[in-house]
Amino acid sequence: MRHHNYGKQIDFIKEPIEFDKRTDLETLKFCLGATMYMPGTRDFHDAILTRKYPGLTSMVMCFEDACRLEDVPAAEDNVLALLDKLDEDVKNGRIAYGDIPLLIIRVRNIEQFKHFSARLEKHQVAYLTGFNFPKFEVSDGEEYYSHLVKLNERFGEVLYGMPILESKKMAYLESRMDELMGVKQILDKYRDLVLNVRVGGTDWSSVFGVRRGINYTIYDIMPVADCLKDVLNIFARNNDYVVSGPVWEYFRVDKNKKFEDLPQRFNNSVLKTKTFVNDAVDGLLREVLLDKANGFIGKTIIHPTHIPYVNGMYAISEEVYKDVCQILSTDGGVIKSENANKMNEIGPHRNWAEKLYNRALVYGVIKDESSYTDLFNAGAK
Repeated sequence: MRHHNYGKQIDFIKEPIEFDKRTDLETLKFCLGATMYMPGTRDFHDAILTRKYPGLTSMVMCFEDACRLEDVPAAEDNVLALLDKLDEDVKNGRIAYGDIPLLIIRVRNIEQFKHFSARLEKHQVAYLTGFNFPKFEVSDGEEYYSHLVKLNERFGEVLYGMPILESKKMAYLESRMDELMGVKQILDKYRDLVLNVRVGGTDWSSVFGVRRGINYTIYDIMPVADCLKDVLNIFARNNDYVVSGPVWEYFRVDKNKKFEDLPQRFNNSVLKTKTFVNDAVDGLLREVLLDKANGFIGKTIIHPTHIPYVNGMYAISEEVYKDVCQILSTDGGVIKSENANKMNEIGPHRNWAEKLYNRALVYGVIKDESSYTDLFNAGAK
């Protein structure tokens, strides 16, 4: 499995790497990209087997917000059946293990996590990357991860945990910092089992009775932007953790759009609010630009049409890659960039360069900004 594997020729300066759930953590944590959420009740087996969505590399089957309480037993049965079918498919040669997306389960709460995990069998765990822990707080964080440790010991197979920071305690200014610092202490203790830190923009918006519109971004919702800022401040220091961007809630598919007609300098078009594709896609691209600028890696998505846009935007240009390599191969001081258009200060820019190097490994290196539209076009159905 690799990003941008759409069955179409794309001219990369550096090709994205292959990965699966057993890839080393320091690389795998950058790999989730556009992670599609869906109800745990949905039968997704045929879509995986036929590669209906060829750019899909990670997906979450949800037992929480996307699933009614009365439907949770059926959702558990459905997910277990999916894991069984995938095991049969691999053994019978219908699909290669490396072509199965990273599969993640969003549990409902700690009790349901324990109940569901008790039903898992070893052959099923081989196809499961890990679990999302919703509304993760100090009060339940230790119990989530201590149980996860027991599962890893029981199966002898790595299962990761991904806390979702979205609780009211983190939204409220007076309790936020204590809660975030307490959560960080828990995650530091279990660092080897933390794949991503995820954030819940929708839940935090709900606390303040707001919802971002289609023509602006989560960063324009000031109380929520404050939450996101503080999460990055605590968890993204020195590249301690990969933090994934909040969900984009809108989609509108234009089947007749010709990607060849898109403006090549899309940064200017999107940021200056000129029409690029349509309001839903333009809003997504605008928010991903700001996600990247602030240090988020990847994004929760709700529709497969978002995949090529999010993953495409995380590829890096050849000029940036040259800066990255120059910084990482130099001991110190200040150097003029290879393109002679910027200063590369080795010490202060090193954390940035390390993060961008991993992005280049996972999402590839493209010629320049105009190549983004090639990635969008390759992923369009």
